[in-house]
Amino acid sequence: MKVVVVGSGGREHGLAEVLGRHAEVVVTPGNPGIPGSVATPVEELVSDGSVDLVIIGPEQPLVDGLADRLRALGVRVFGPGADGARIEGSKAYMKDLLVEAGCPTARYGSFADLEPALGFLRSLPGPYVVKTDGLAAGKGVLVTDDLGEAEADVRDKLAGTAFGDAGRQVIIEEHLSGPEVSVFAVCDGTRTVCLPPAQDFKRVGDGDSGPNTGGMGAWSPLPFVEAGFAELVAEQFIEPTLSALRARGVEYRGVLYAGLMLTSEGPKLLEYNVRFGDPDSQVVLLRCTSDLAELLAAAADGDLTTVPAPTFADDAAVLVVAASEGYPVSPRTGDVIEGVEAARSVEGATLLAAGVGADAGGDLVTAG
Repeated sequence: MKVVVVGSGGREHGLAEVLGRHAEVVVTPGNPGIPGSVATPVEELVSDGSVDLVIIGPEQPLVDGLADRLRALGVRVFGPGADGARIEGSKAYMKDLLVEAGCPTARYGSFADLEPALGFLRSLPGPYVVKTDGLAAGKGVLVTDDLGEAEADVRDKLAGTAFGDAGRQVIIEEHLSGPEVSVFAVCDGTRTVCLPPAQDFKRVGDGDSGPNTGGMGAWSPLPFVEAGFAELVAEQFIEPTLSALRARGVEYRGVLYAGLMLTSEGPKLLEYNVRFGDPDSQVVLLRCTSDLAELLAAAADGDLTTVPAPTFADDAAVLVVAASEGYPVSPRTGDVIEGVEAARSVEGATLLAAGVGADAGGDLVTAG
């Protein structure tokens, strides 16, 4: 099978590593640290009919309708159309869908005007959670004990100074307490296969300090999660969501990434994403011992019953992000990344590249 992975980050590198065990893989546009990267646009790569499956990694092209355009060309695509991608493109849409599906989630309000937003914020006991409605590359969430800081964040987002148009509507939520867990559900429109859970860590500093990032590390499997947890997530969250989507005329073929909080009242959904998480999906996918390409192709075809359930090694996987100086506020670029070959030579270690470029000598350098 020939597979094209669309994207340029660690998620796409992880997918390519696992898919490459059973398939021929090309990554576009990739980056200099990902083998098999090409600068050729995906539309050109599929034009001769030789590609068996396209997997769209990041959320932005999904929200922009890339899956729809490729399907119109007759291409098999793993990833939702623009109608399904609204789940991540608009948090207000997602929260409304969760209520419709009956999925447990935090109490919330959605606001485009400042005074009602501040009024709702002040009615909460704190800590305070403020999110951009639109896409913000995993960085549009503030969690704080300081009401003044939360109020300033609401003002900055609604004014467009913090995240542009993505923040001109905000979601304000009650704060939930407990461990966070990620579950990735491969969906064929009707059925779902939930992969083993993982946990990621988003704050930039040691001891869970500093601003949120797209993720500084992850691990799987999780010793504090009981057996059968993935099946519970499928029953309580994924299947009702797919049903609610079908009621809206949306056939969702792709991955639903459920970010869950294990509260004292049971699991509650923090958010859905419409793509594999980065970095938490890598620690799950790298443990996969079955044919991932076969599984994702079956979901793209709309029938997961045609393939066996995926299997996973019992080994633990831990991912640690080495980030550019100044990340996430003002990452420094152009610094040479040393120790690459030494890291690659460590038995049992896999080196994934994201936010990197290459200098004139061919060395990897920070680029994001």
